[in-house]
Amino acid sequence: QVQLVESGGGLVQAGGSLRLSCAASGRTFSNYAMGWFRQVSGKEREFVAAIRWSGASTLYADSVKGRFTISRDNAKNTAYLQMNSLKPEDTAVYYCAFTARGGLYSKANWYDYWGQGTQVTVSS
Repeated sequence: QVQLVESGGGLVQAGGSLRLSCAASGRTFSNYAMGWFRQVSGKEREFVAAIRWSGASTLYADSVKGRFTISRDNAKNTAYLQMNSLKPEDTAVYYCAFTARGGLYSKANWYDYWGQGTQVTVSS
């Protein structure tokens, strides 16, 4: 089992920034990846970004490229999502996810473990 705990959500004005954190604990894997998704009530969960733990390869949704940056701290088993130039349409519950498959995936069903989510609200 892998436990994921997100933090860092909140309320911010359009154009502002937030940094989300996702701390992983529990079972360890030699090759895995973590991703961030977001979901608005009544809509499907949407891929945001993903990062491989080895080599730090990354993948981004087109809607966040150039504004969001995913990173990780191996020593802390923590992934981050730095969100800049936030827009009202970025408002959602943000979830981090873990996959032991090691690749970069934009589909939610490729991820095995999920955090509880953290609310991000961007006011206009």
